[in-house]
Order: sequence, then C-alpha cells, then structure tokens
Amino acid sequence: MKEGRGLADYHALIPDWEEFLAACARPLPLTIRINTLRATSEEVYKRLTGKGFSLSPIAWADALFTVDSARVSKTIEHWLGMFYIQEAVQTLPVCVLDPQPGETILDMAAAPGGKCTHIASRMRNRGPLIANEPVGKRQPALMGNINRLGVLNASVTSYRGESFPMHTHFDRVLLDAPCSAEGTIRKEPSLRDGATESTIARLSRLQRRLILRAYDLLKPGGTLVYSTCTFAPEENEGTVSYLLSERDALLGTIALTFSASEGITGWNGEEYAPEVSRCVRIYPHHIDSGGGFIAHIRRPA
Repeated sequence: MKEGRGLADYHALIPDWEEFLAACARPLPLTIRINTLRATSEEVYKRLTGKGFSLSPIAWADALFTVDSARVSKTIEHWLGMFYIQEAVQTLPVCVLDPQPGETILDMAAAPGGKCTHIASRMRNRGPLIANEPVGKRQPALMGNINRLGVLNASVTSYRGESFPMHTHFDRVLLDAPCSAEGTIRKEPSLRDGATESTIARLSRLQRRLILRAYDLLKPGGTLVYSTCTFAPEENEGTVSYLLSERDALLGTIALTFSASEGITGWNGEEYAPEVSRCVRIYPHHIDSGGGFIAHIRRPA
C-alpha cells in the first residue's frame, strides 16, 4: 500500500513539469529580508559587502537579497536585527496582506516570527499587532525574533487558533496555516516521498476550523490572507472553497510581478468553487524559492 503522496502525484497540476523537478533538486538560495525597523537596504548592503559577502537584489521584491554564505547569520548585523533570514516565497503572504500603519492586525499562527516581524515593519510599529502562537515550545523563538528585530507594537498570545476569542475584530488577519509543508522540499528532501493521505486529511480538517474563525474575526470590509507552503489541493483550494460555502466571503485577485499558477478548481473528482482560480500557486521554479499557496479574502463591508 502506498504510504505517501509523492511529487509525481501532482504532475497533472504543475505546468513546466521538468522545470519544476529541476528546481526541486537544486539547493535553496539563501535569502535575507532587510528589517526596515532597524536599517535600510543600502546600509545593510554596504555593511555586508564590506565584510566580503556577495549580495544580489531580488528583482520583484523590495528589501530582499540573496547572499552567498550562511555565515551571514553569525554577523553583528544579524544579531542586531537588521535582517531576517527568510525564503523569498515566505515574504509574499505579507505583501498580499498589505498591512498599514494604525490598523489592528492578527497573525494567527505567528512562530517563529518571520511574517509577524514583516507585518510590524510594514506597519512601522504603529497600531496593535497580535502575534498568536498556540504551541508553547515555538513561543521562545517568536518572542526572541520580535525583540531582536525591534518590534514594539506586538502582543504575543497563545490561544488555539480555532477558538481565538471574539472580543476584538481586526482590519487584517494572516492565517499562515499549519500544513504538510511539501513546498519546503528544497530544505527537506525527505518530503519528496510526500505526506500520508491521513496526515493531509487531518490537516485539512484543522485548516477548515482555523479559516472559519479567522474570517469571523474580521471587521466588515476586512482582509484575510490564507497561505500554506504545500501543494496539496485539499489544504489549499479545498480549504478556501469550504470557507466560501460556509460564509459570505469574497475572493480577490492577486497581482504579482512574476509568473505564477492560478488556483485549481478540482482535484481527485472533487469540484471546488470556481472563484478559487483567483488564488495563486507559487512553485519552486517560478522565483527560485520554495513552493506556496496564497488566497486573498475579503469580508463584505
């Protein structure tokens, strides 16, 4: 009996299949996101190149660079929180969320803090940011990164996401959901064998509970970004389609400055809401990074 769902199971879903396989087999580039709460891109570039590192800007993103050596994590600039080591694809959910200074924002599954600290930098430390992390052993990394990167507007909470209190409603919510993480295959080659069907089903059930609560926490007219780092349709379009069947949610289009794939509207005989084609799938060969899925969801005003 087949244990896991391997990459080959997604052959029919992924355009440019050979390019996809080739990208999955290459080492993942090391990328850093400049933390604009602590420094400018120009300052970090000058300091790191002066120490012998080679930095290359990423064309489609502000404040993102590839770096030639992992030794960059040992620098005083890293210790001072001038940058955060982060996969390029993992910066996209916050870009789609588009947080603004003065808003009230929730990061529903915040550890280890890459997206949370990115949100804070886009907010310029102005406006309440709730960084929620239910897993206790992940909280020290979250709080350490919040402190290192100079985030002043975040409060850390530890609620189960699906039962997050309804006392406050938010302008924007980020749900970077727990997932089977197939998109991180370039960091974890063992994922080539895939997650088991039972694991995918279990995660899908959790994601459905989380996305309902995330949506219910929005103010009228608010924005929810749902993201994962997996390829499994059940955890991506299936979860978003479930939300559309349960709530009056609206799916927005996502404008990217590079080529990506649209959401799929069916998988293994199950049909999803046609609107999920407005979601995006980013594969490793699109931007030489990991894989990801993003949905932009609005609550009617």
